[in-house]
Amino acid sequence: MKLSQNFSLAEYSKSNTAVRLDIDNEPDDDHLDSAINLFENVIQPVRDEFGPTRITSGYRSAALNEAIGGSATSQHSKGQACDFECDGTDNKEVVEWIIDNLDFDQLILEFYNEEDPNSGWIHCSFKDEESNRNQVLRALKRDGRTVYENGL
Repeated sequence: MKLSQNFSLAEYSKSNTAVRLDIDNEPDDDHLDSAINLFENVIQPVRDEFGPTRITSGYRSAALNEAIGGSATSQHSKGQACDFECDGTDNKEVVEWIIDNLDFDQLILEFYNEEDPNSGWIHCSFKDEESNRNQVLRALKRDGRTVYENGL
């Protein structure tokens, strides 16, 4: 099944951990609808602008999310979030383009190092046009802990 022109449900829900632990990682209808909105409004436009876009973390069923120690409120488990990279393009450049051109709920530049444009990854979520927060954060390690700062 296609979520958008260039992305399939299989690549969004692919998880080696789910396979290894025999966890069902198929979204229900509500989560599938959310995933379609995410891909039509964010991920496909990013792909159209920057070319091939690689999903690094997609859908996580509740069981998979628990198995990997994910947040109980993770938008990945609702079909609303995706972590990705556009190979060959600076992650910060992609984030800046999303801010300037797309509606989103939460956009996080995760563990990015200014000296290495290939470092880290991008997390982006999409709820719906009425409730998206357009929140921009940067995730980094401080004293061995992950902290989130507002803005880039």
